Amino acid sequence: MTEPQAEFSDESARLEVVESFDAEALEGDAELQAIVDFAAKLCGAPVSVVTLLEQETQRFLAKQGIEDISTPRKAAFCNQTIGSDEMLEVMDATVDPRFADNPLVTDPPDIRYYAGQPLVSEEGASLGTLCVIDTKAHDEPLSDFQRQGMAVLAQAAIRRLEARRSAKVAERTIAEREERLRRMIEGVPQIAWSADADGNFDYFNGRWKEVTGTEAPRVSSDWRPFVHPDDADEVFAEWQRCFAASESFEVEYRLKQADGSWEWVLSLAVPVAERGGDAVRWFGTLTDIHEVRAALEERDLLTHELSHRIKNIFAVVIGLATLKARNTPEHAPFAKELTDVLSSLGRAHEFVRPHGSGHQESLQGLLTTLFSPYIGPAGPRVKVSGIDTEVSARAATPIALVFHELATNSAKYGALSVDGGHVTLEAEDCGDTIALTWREHCGPPVSDGGHRGFGSRLVEMSVTGQLQGTWERHFERDGLVAELTMAKAALAD
Repeated sequence: MTEPQAEFSDESARLEVVESFDAEALEGDAELQAIVDFAAKLCGAPVSVVTLLEQETQRFLAKQGIEDISTPRKAAFCNQTIGSDEMLEVMDATVDPRFADNPLVTDPPDIRYYAGQPLVSEEGASLGTLCVIDTKAHDEPLSDFQRQGMAVLAQAAIRRLEARRSAKVAERTIAEREERLRRMIEGVPQIAWSADADGNFDYFNGRWKEVTGTEAPRVSSDWRPFVHPDDADEVFAEWQRCFAASESFEVEYRLKQADGSWEWVLSLAVPVAERGGDAVRWFGTLTDIHEVRAALEERDLLTHELSHRIKNIFAVVIGLATLKARNTPEHAPFAKELTDVLSSLGRAHEFVRPHGSGHQESLQGLLTTLFSPYIGPAGPRVKVSGIDTEVSARAATPIALVFHELATNSAKYGALSVDGGHVTLEAEDCGDTIALTWREHCGPPVSDGGHRGFGSRLVEMSVTGQLQGTWERHFERDGLVAELTMAKAALAD
């Protein structure tokens, strides 16, 4: 058994430990009752008690053969066991100077025999005793077997007391955590809710009533009136799908406010099983995104207007260059080359500018758009194949410049300059990069003269700079083969 510790010789420290056991909750405990019943039989005594020494009272947590639930602390025999882990045995209290004048001896219940095994907490504080009592004096002390049995029963009583205290601490800790969690959930700016596996709501934080002005719904169908009629069918179809499949739910819709207006919210919900095999529960939030939606709509409107103005600028510059070429024929070749470049950039801009939600911003789509002028009787003369990937507006411009230059040179000197000539462009996924191979077929004989003109320098700067890639070219019998790589990060940026 645990021995009493010196630090608990201070009565206030001992009482603090006693209080931690919550004596009232232990009264009538079935396990303690079984212990005192067996102790009485073991020692052949009519009375057996588990006691707890409080400040003014000796409390009986479990008792056998006695009606009282407590006695005054000052009369308790257990006082003599404080600071000891040895059994106190009194054969005849009437002749023991420590107890002869004790009211529990001189008056009912007329104690004569007493044997108390101290109960010592894990900290080493004396709590009370497991004791047996008789109204008759005993001639023989308890046997070694009986003493050993009382010690074992006392240990069992301590284990029960400690288990109850640990449970109380755990309950208090859980309650504190739940209260902190509740305060946190009540304090968040979102509407927070939870529902059971059948879709019945069992919790809404206070934000629901603040926002909607009504009591929280009980089942999922009850919140349909709070969803804008134009959004409701799509929202509930998605909810039913996610609910049936136990998949995360995410949707935006307009929520009815307390004043009758409608504001956009982002609704998120996740299914959670607390333990394997448990039924799924749902936890969700509604986040106000009305101002964000308004800002995005305003930005989109501005972007459309800016895009329209940029498109007009391309048209004006092309028109001016064309007009200038008419007035100065000697500048016509330069003007045509300039207008071709501007037209190519215009097509690239047309591809990446804001469109409807169905517009696909992809590498394949951009290349197809760029090569749309090169179509022969048999179809496209530049055939694009291979993988596809998304292309940002920032990456579209250098890609347009690179492939406009390749296509223009091919139309002047390569495969696109003769009937039957064509080009294949294959895109390949190479991990962190996209590899593009431009291969001309059935073109006139070509060779590398070693000259690097402005176009070649433009391609190299665009590829190695903005597209963070590499650029190589070589000449084969059928025509030019150009091998380029572009970093995926540059395409997405």
